[in-house]
Amino acid sequence: MRAEVLIVLGLSLGYYAISALLTLIERYLAEPVIGDQVAQLNRSRSDIDVVDMVQQLVYQAYLLMPVALALYLLSAGGRRIRPLLGLTGPARAWWRDVAMGLGLAACIGLPGLALYAVSRALGQTVRIDTSGLPDAWWSATILLLSAAVAGVLEETIVVGYLMTRLKDLGWSVTAAIVASALLRGAYHLYQGWPMALGNVVMGLVFAWWFHRTGRLAPLIFAHWTLDAVSFIGPEVVPQEWLTELGIA
Repeated sequence: MRAEVLIVLGLSLGYYAISALLTLIERYLAEPVIGDQVAQLNRSRSDIDVVDMVQQLVYQAYLLMPVALALYLLSAGGRRIRPLLGLTGPARAWWRDVAMGLGLAACIGLPGLALYAVSRALGQTVRIDTSGLPDAWWSATILLLSAAVAGVLEETIVVGYLMTRLKDLGWSVTAAIVASALLRGAYHLYQGWPMALGNVVMGLVFAWWFHRTGRLAPLIFAHWTLDAVSFIGPEVVPQEWLTELGIA
C-alpha cells in the first residue's frame, strides 16, 4: 500500500509538489525579484485555434487519469464503488453538498483574496495570470472546465485518496489531516510561500471536513467555485478595480 501511495502521488500531485518547490527556489535565485514575476495558468497550447482547443480538452482528460486510478484502487477494482468517498447518495444529499460547497468557497475565498493582495504588496508572491488562452469563443468554457478538473483532481487525490490510504496504513487522524494540508501547500509553492501557507490552512479545513462528514463532493464544489471565479473574474472585472485591490 505504501508503494501504491507513492505511485499515485508520483503520477499526480506529488510530482507537482516537487516541481513547485524547485520553481520557488528558481524564482528567488532569478531576476527580476519574485514580486515582479508572473505565473501563467491555462496557457495556450497551439497557435492554431482549433488545435489549441482540442489540445486543451485532451490535457484536461489527461489530468483526470490519476483520479480514475485512485478511485479504481480505492474501490478494489470496481467491486466497492457505491460507498466510495461519499460520492453517492440521494438527490437531497447532493443539494446539501452544493450549498455547503458554496459556503466553504465563501469562507476560504475572501480571506484568500486578501492574502494574495497583502503578499503581493510585500513582494513575496508572483502575479498570477489566470488565463493565457486566446480571445476565442471556446476560451471561457475551457477555463470553467479547467476549474472543474482542478477541483476533482486535487480534492480526490489530496483529500479523499490520501487520507483514506494513510488511515489504512495506521496513521492517526491528526497526522493524516496535516499530511494532506502540507501536500496541498507544497504544490502551490510556485506562487510564493505566503500563498502556499494559505493553502495549508485551506487544506486543514478541507481535510477536517472530509474526516467529519466522509463526503468529498462539497470540497469539489467549493474548489470549482474558487477556481472558476479566479479564472473568469479577471476577464470580466474592470482592470482599475483589480489595480486598486493590488491584484493586477
